[in-house]
Amino acid sequence: MDTQKPPVIELKNISFAYGGGEPTLLDLNLRIEAGEYVGVIGPNGGGKTTLMKLLLGLLTPQQGEIKLFGVERSMFKHWHKIGYVPQRFASGDFKLPITVAEVVGFGTLAGDTSSVMESLAQVGMEKLAHRRLSELSGGQQQKVFIAKALASHPEVLILDEPTAGVDVNAQDSFYQLLATLNKTRGLTVILVSHDIDVVVNEVSKLACINEGLVYHGRPKDFIEKDYITKLYGKTRKFILHGH
Repeated sequence: MDTQKPPVIELKNISFAYGGGEPTLLDLNLRIEAGEYVGVIGPNGGGKTTLMKLLLGLLTPQQGEIKLFGVERSMFKHWHKIGYVPQRFASGDFKLPITVAEVVGFGTLAGDTSSVMESLAQVGMEKLAHRRLSELSGGQQQKVFIAKALASHPEVLILDEPTAGVDVNAQDSFYQLLATLNKTRGLTVILVSHDIDVVVNEVSKLACINEGLVYHGRPKDFIEKDYITKLYGKTRKFILHGH
């Protein structure tokens, strides 16, 4: 008897176009297994954000099939298994007198307030639980939003351009946190980013999207086989550090 678990995310022959125009995604296939740390990269307009919206049920493909934890997306009910951290808002958007704990509380399952402090502890922000969100730095705010996503005890964490507007030192701390969540908690992490130079040194797999799936595999092979030139042109250079 085959007891192998299905992939946490599986896309088969996905195509999508906005308003009947040219396809943003065309015949895309992708599998993400439990416990992977996947970086989703690709040029602007290549379909990265569209792909995330399809996964989250915000858009419906014109063609193809999406399965989450082995279940057809239209039938999927356990959305608490998927935590989502959207692109960061500007700090000026947080003028309301809302506390860190209150923000994280929005992510809890009904009545599960005990997970607020637990989630904040996972991101090292428990001591700031009663501070106003507007008083925190950009990097601290992002950790709060990760805690909010963790509050429902997800198995998959999706982050869309999470370090935009965050200073370099805070970014280092942020990536250390993601690596810890992936390695020690076994959380499947999907990181969408333009910051290719950093991402290739953090993730265990790359999924490069440019209308279709151009590359899916180890970052090292992505560099050595020069996919970067095929996608971004010869002017793009970056460094792959050893781990």
